[in-house]
Amino acid sequence: MNKILIIIQREYLSRVKNKRFVLTTLLMPILMVLFFVGATYFAIQGKDDHKIAVIDQNGFFKGNLKNTKYINFEFAEGVDTTNYLDKGYTDILIIPKFEGTEKTNYIIRSKKRIGLTTEDAISDQIDAAIEDNMLQTAGINRAQLDSIRVKSQFAELKSLEEKGDTVQESNAALSYGIGFGSGMLIYITMFIYGAMVMRGVMEEKTNRIAEVMISSVKPFQLMMGKIIGIGAVGLTQFLMWIVLIIGLTAAAQLLIPHDVLEQVNTLQQYNGQVPAGGMVQAGEAAQRIYKFQHTMSTANWPVIIGCFIFYFLGGYLFYASLFAAVGSVVNEDPQDAQSLMLPITMPIIFSFIIMSNAVQDPSTSIATWASIVPFSSPMVMMARIAYGVPGTVPYWQLAASMISLIGGFLLTTWLSGKIYRTGILMYGKKVSWKEMGKWAFRKS
Repeated sequence: MNKILIIIQREYLSRVKNKRFVLTTLLMPILMVLFFVGATYFAIQGKDDHKIAVIDQNGFFKGNLKNTKYINFEFAEGVDTTNYLDKGYTDILIIPKFEGTEKTNYIIRSKKRIGLTTEDAISDQIDAAIEDNMLQTAGINRAQLDSIRVKSQFAELKSLEEKGDTVQESNAALSYGIGFGSGMLIYITMFIYGAMVMRGVMEEKTNRIAEVMISSVKPFQLMMGKIIGIGAVGLTQFLMWIVLIIGLTAAAQLLIPHDVLEQVNTLQQYNGQVPAGGMVQAGEAAQRIYKFQHTMSTANWPVIIGCFIFYFLGGYLFYASLFAAVGSVVNEDPQDAQSLMLPITMPIIFSFIIMSNAVQDPSTSIATWASIVPFSSPMVMMARIAYGVPGTVPYWQLAASMISLIGGFLLTTWLSGKIYRTGILMYGKKVSWKEMGKWAFRKS
């Protein structure tokens, strides 16, 4: 046991003290925020200007197609598909005569293919103009219709979940976000840290370091020390990210104006409803902050975080032992590793597909069974747990899932240890899964 602890310490400290680990841990959340902000900015700003010549054979589109920042409609005379470019237009929109409600195609021609956003914007404007014309023909006032639509949105769905003798508010969007986010993190972890274990084993084998170490420790001890040490690095990184996110959230609250915070406190005091004659009225910003805080409070965070840590570690340990076994039989050719990794990566990818469906409907039979089977339970069970325990996930299913994952980890570790023991000292021979299976089930 002491030898395993020494190997764990070596693997852990050699990676945690690395500058790359520190930079990755600190910069990753910031880079993710910058990525989404940048993507949003370029999605908004990175659009081409379009000067569109419109040929309207119906007569009611003029004045109904509104110019935007990037799209300018012009109902010009003497323009057709042969000369619109010469007259300075980037596109030409041809709207044929509509015959009743028969399906008709309006056509936009361009020298360059237009983007999806621009195409949708043009289509929306045409649809709105057709709707306005039909309303006018039917004698319906557009302003009154819009007013009714706004006023009719006073009612909204409130979802309640029965938990024993109590009833608690639930939020499907929050559950979806937590379930998909936690499942995605575990999915990424299995690949990143599993591959890290495999590369570490391959490097030690290629550099003949493993031969020296096996003279002092057993192959199983070496494998377990490496797996647990790298797993501890991953857990440390995630915990640091959680602390960093909490810190950034707390810092962001300092930027909120004092009067808005007072309004949020008032909303909390009155359960989101401020009396009409109250001294403090809640603005839009305060209402949004309160709604976000209230939504986040409906989640059972202790259960979610506790289960995430368990399934993060359980899923990693389950697959890392298999990655270590593959790394032990691979020589210097990385293509050998890719071919041997396929039977490991396929269950992970398949689990991700099931998880993507489970976050939308967590009570299906396939989601239930996939959350118990150890190959897929780390991702799928987290998708279901986000919807509630014991509501969506009964205690017996959670217990069965955890027990099967622990049992699966012990089994794969035992089998991988037998493969590792033989493969780590074997050089110059290509090994197949069939041969690895013989090593795994061979009597010691």
